[in-house]
Amino acid sequence: MAADNLKSSLREVESSLSKQLERRERLLKESRDVISSCSRAIISVHGGKLVEAAKELQSAGTRLESLRKSGEGQLSRYLVSPETEFVEASAVIALAKGRPVPSRSALGTSPEAYLLGLLDTVGELKRLVLSSIMKGDITSAKRHFRSMELLYSSCSPLAVYDHVANGTRRKIDVARMLVEDTRGVMTEELRRESLSDSMRRLEERLDRRSRA
Repeated sequence: MAADNLKSSLREVESSLSKQLERRERLLKESRDVISSCSRAIISVHGGKLVEAAKELQSAGTRLESLRKSGEGQLSRYLVSPETEFVEASAVIALAKGRPVPSRSALGTSPEAYLLGLLDTVGELKRLVLSSIMKGDITSAKRHFRSMELLYSSCSPLAVYDHVANGTRRKIDVARMLVEDTRGVMTEELRRESLSDSMRRLEERLDRRSRA
C-alpha cells in the first residue's frame, strides 16, 4: 500500500514537473521573440522610422501579454528579461516622440523590470543625443539629454535594492558614466554653437559697417 502511494505521488510530481518544463520552454522561446521585436523597435527609432517602431512595439506587447499567462508562480523570473526590453523600447519610443515615459501600470510590468528597463533607456538616449547633434538639431539633443539626467537622478536612489532587482547597481553606475560622458559632449557642442553665434554676429556687424 505504501509503495502504491509512493508511485501515485511520483506520477503526480512527474506530471507537474513536465507541465512546468513545457511552460519554461515556451517562456524562453517566446521571450526571445519579444526581445527581438523590442530590438527592432529601437533600431527603427534610431532610423527615424517611428511608425515601424510603434508596430514592432505593439507586436512585442501582444506576445508579452500572452506570455504572462505561462509565467505565473515560480516561472515569473523568466519574464524579467522580456519585460525589461519592453520597458526600454516603450520609453525610447515615447521620448523620441517628445512624450513622457509610460507608467509601470500602463506597461503592466514587474517593478524590477520597470526599473532595469528605464536604466537601459539612458544608453539609447545618448545615441539620440549624438544623432541629433550630427543633424544639427541642438534643441532635440538638449531635450534628450535632460531625459537622460532625469532618468538617472530618479533611479539612482534605488541602488539600495540591488539585492532584489539584480543588476540595478551596475546599471546605475553605467548610467552615471553615460550621463557624464554625454554632458561633456553637450558642453563642447554648446560652446561651439556659442562661438559660432558670436562669429556670425560679428560678421553681421562688420558687414553693416562696410555698407555704411
